[in-house]
Amino acid sequence: MTVALMWEARAVPGRGGELLAWARRQELPRRPLRRETLRAPQDRVLVITWWDAGYDAALPELPEPDGNLVTRAVHRWRFESVEPVRSDDGLVE
Repeated sequence: MTVALMWEARAVPGRGGELLAWARRQELPRRPLRRETLRAPQDRVLVITWWDAGYDAALPELPEPDGNLVTRAVHRWRFESVEPVRSDDGLVE
């Protein structure tokens, strides 16, 4: 099974670049299958890591940034992959 961990933080206005740099510097004790870092308006940064693990597995996650860099606590989500389903018109969902 593949599990995706999502970590999202919102920087103090004008400090999105610093938050992005901070997130990119964070090393995990284990290497995920994949790691992607994204940014969005309002100085938000999202990091998604994919793991070959069960949904409830203990997995390393990025920490909370320093409180003076973010406007609120980090949001975290965990998702598991599902098998693709082909619809009647041949599209994969």
